[in-house]
Amino acid sequence: MTQLKSHNLVAHTYTDILFEKRPCLDQSGQPVKDLYNAWIILNNPKQYNSYTTTAVKEIILAFGEASNDRSVVAVVFTGTEDKAFCTGGNTKEYAEYYAGNPQEYSQYMRLFNDMVSAILKCEKPVVCRVNGMRIGGGQEIGMACDFTVASDLARFGQAGPKHGSAAIGGSTDFLHLYVGIERAMNSLTLCEPWTAHQALQVGLITDIAPALKVDGKFIPNPLVNITNYADEYGRIIFGAMKSGEALAKGKELMAKGEVDLSKLDEVTNKLIAKLLYTFPNCLAKTLTEVRKKKLEHWDKNKESSREWLALNMTTEGKAGFKAFNDGPKNDREINFIKLRQLLAKGNEWNDEMHRAISPQYQTHETV
Repeated sequence: MTQLKSHNLVAHTYTDILFEKRPCLDQSGQPVKDLYNAWIILNNPKQYNSYTTTAVKEIILAFGEASNDRSVVAVVFTGTEDKAFCTGGNTKEYAEYYAGNPQEYSQYMRLFNDMVSAILKCEKPVVCRVNGMRIGGGQEIGMACDFTVASDLARFGQAGPKHGSAAIGGSTDFLHLYVGIERAMNSLTLCEPWTAHQALQVGLITDIAPALKVDGKFIPNPLVNITNYADEYGRIIFGAMKSGEALAKGKELMAKGEVDLSKLDEVTNKLIAKLLYTFPNCLAKTLTEVRKKKLEHWDKNKESSREWLALNMTTEGKAGFKAFNDGPKNDREINFIKLRQLLAKGNEWNDEMHRAISPQYQTHETV
């Protein structure tokens, strides 16, 4: 037999993420000999699987390794435990190292861009297994994947304009392709999260699975309205968060239950089993052609977005990330009204401005 060459850039031992090869299952649920799925797992559960600089570099290498591995059928991109797939960049690292350092953040964003591109150029289908929150940069790297399956306890959304950034690490490029301009605009500006049921309804994700067990039985997410209903404007909302007494009862059920992601794993494996029964080269070509729609926007915008994000770390980015990291637990946003009032008076961005608007220095009072 011909000695096969390795096309990986470097050999690497992973520290901030997990890289595992798990048996690929056939349509009857049985392992297939010599075929695997590569699981790339964000492993920072204490910080909701936010990615550090080291993790970003390792994700790039992991996707290259999975792409080059001839025995890999598909890639599963997920996070550890059940609270979050990913909530984006590591806010502590942002606040304590990158805030106020645009030259450093520019280099970091070069790595971030390469991470998104590594997902988009992977030669295997990529399934985002959403085991909890997919927020901010987590939403962006999730949308770079080809498919998404989620726990029905998951939530999806952005955080940028609320915390000093803009969702230009992929969301402004990708989200409208999934849900249309109006829904994308709503999510990207207001930063109001969608439930997994809403995400399924609007076409953001492929499938959901129940994850809460109460008295040994799986039940749908008790915090959302599962059936269609009309709101006060007559609009039909599916899977929106409950309110009032219904929400309180839902929280009681949540407290009684336990999270079990076995159904999510079943959905993940069944999706990949369907992909298993396709011609691999034809499948890869199809992925490439569909991904061009994302790449058309991503490749056009990623460099100018990187440059803007770097410079923004001297003003709104610095204020937003430091407020989130340093502010009191129940008050992690700047005083938006005071900021707008100060800017209307022509105040410049300086240390005095940061102190005036930031919760870690004083309580919110309008001028």
